[in-house]
Amino acid sequence: MLDVLEKGGPVLWLLIVIGLGSVWVIIERLFFFHTVDLDEAKLRERLQGTLYAGRWEEALALATQNQSPLASLLRAGILQRNLPEADRKDAVVNAASQEVLRLENNLHLLQTVSHIAPLLGLLGTVTGCMHAFGILGNAGTVSDPSVLARGISEALINTVAGILVAVPNVMFYNHFVRKVQKVSIRLEQQATDLLLMLAGRLS
Repeated sequence: MLDVLEKGGPVLWLLIVIGLGSVWVIIERLFFFHTVDLDEAKLRERLQGTLYAGRWEEALALATQNQSPLASLLRAGILQRNLPEADRKDAVVNAASQEVLRLENNLHLLQTVSHIAPLLGLLGTVTGCMHAFGILGNAGTVSDPSVLARGISEALINTVAGILVAVPNVMFYNHFVRKVQKVSIRLEQQATDLLLMLAGRLS
C-alpha cells in the first residue's frame, strides 16, 4: 500500500484527501436522512389528534423537540396561527424553503468531487507519462526497465484512483438528490395540509 502511495505521486495524495472528504459528507448525509425519516415518523405518531383538537401548545412542544422538516413547518404554522392567512402561508412556505436548503446541505461537494476526480486522475496520468517519456528522452535507451515502469505506474495508479473516487460520489449524489426530491414533494403536501387545517380550525 505504501508502495502504491509512493508511486502515485502528489496527485494521488490530493485524490485521497478529497476522497476522504467526500466519504465524510456521504456518511453525514446518510445519517441525516435516516434521522429525518425516524423523527418524522415519531412526530406523526405523537401528533395524532393533537392538532385537530386544537391543542396548539402541546403540538408546538412536540414540534420543538423534533428535528424533522415537518416539525419546522408545524412550528412556523402554529407560531403564526393568529396572523392573516396570507402571512401564515408565507411563514410556512419560508420554513419549507429553509428545510429544502438543509436537505441539500453539502451535496454540492459531492457533485464537485465527482467532476474533478476524473480530471485529477487524468492529470496524474499525464504527469506519469511525462516522467516516463522524459526518462526515454534523456537516456535514449533504458537499461533498467523499472525506472521507466515508475512513470507508467504513476499514470495508471492515478487513472484508477480518479475513477474510484468519482464513481461512488456520482452514485451517492444521485441517491441524495432523489431523496431531496421525495422529501420536498412530501413537504409541499404537508405545507398544504397544515395551512388547510389551520384555516379550518381558526375560521
